[in-house]
Amino acid sequence: MELNINPPLPAKRDFRIGVLGSGFIVNDCHLVSYRKAGFNPVAIASRSRDHAAKVAALHSIPKVCDTCEQLLDDPTIEVLDIAVPPNAQLALIKAACQRKTVKGILAQKPLGMNYAEALEAVQGCEQAGITLAVNQNMRYDQSVRAAKTLLTNGTIGEPVLATIDMRGIPHWAPWQAELGWVTLRVMSIHHLDCFRFWFGDPEGIFCTTRPDPRTRFPHTDGICAYILEYAGGLRCVAIDDTWTGPAKEGCPADISIKWRIEGLNGLAMGDLGWCKDPYTSVSTIRYAAKGDKEFHEPKWSESWFPDAFGGTMGQLLIALETGKEPAISGRDNLKTMALVDAAYLSARQKRVVNPAEIAA
Repeated sequence: MELNINPPLPAKRDFRIGVLGSGFIVNDCHLVSYRKAGFNPVAIASRSRDHAAKVAALHSIPKVCDTCEQLLDDPTIEVLDIAVPPNAQLALIKAACQRKTVKGILAQKPLGMNYAEALEAVQGCEQAGITLAVNQNMRYDQSVRAAKTLLTNGTIGEPVLATIDMRGIPHWAPWQAELGWVTLRVMSIHHLDCFRFWFGDPEGIFCTTRPDPRTRFPHTDGICAYILEYAGGLRCVAIDDTWTGPAKEGCPADISIKWRIEGLNGLAMGDLGWCKDPYTSVSTIRYAAKGDKEFHEPKWSESWFPDAFGGTMGQLLIALETGKEPAISGRDNLKTMALVDAAYLSARQKRVVNPAEIAA
């Protein structure tokens, strides 16, 4: 069966891409994947010109700008790839909207510090005539795409229960201490968006959180568990455990991010390769339907990191060449942002929250 694990790519791949940011996600994921896909990054800028220059040299980017503003002022840049901390992203999007020179923006997730900021970014781009997409890259993990195919073609039938069980120790970014976030807007946002990708929008979410004992800065959303309720009866459950036992303190580790979808006609299970050693480990899937004598276990060589990032940039470039809405548009991502904010509200008020309360 064709599982469509690889995303479609644009026919036109020479859009001139300007990159804002030069951290791990740019150096190890974005640019590696873009070169593999044949995309055209032509300029880069970040808070540190020296760091940007090192990344440019590694990935053969011809122009290093002294500042982000200098890159934004370049009228030859057609697409912006923004990969900066969430508290810096909106200002760059607004600056690009004021100039009205770029055709498209791929923004990092979370799109804003909250739903209100995300809405401001979306509306600003719409008014400026700029196509906005969001880097919800878990949608382009190969096992996640395979699961979507099984749901779309009816192989496993109507979904009854879906789970994501994360037992991983992420490498947290320094800006998280400043913002006081650990998991919901950083990791859970992937899982919430993945549930939306698979099943559409839920009617409600119940979320409970506790601090992560290993994380020293003040926060509430260290370890998170949540349930999504769907009108047809489907329930989606996730546990995002960033503690995962005292693995860093001497206990043997058991690390994975596993998902499972149970349908009326079959069952699919996957394991994302991220969080393991090495972080580029390949994801896997097992699935079977009524009548199968054993599980199907297709194999591939691609991995979430870095290969998914060709898909996230690719869907924006496809939108630009076809004039259609991006697969992960800013407008669609508002529903993911509302779901994340609803999770925070649910944890505070200890009740089921309809995401419409956030987006009202």
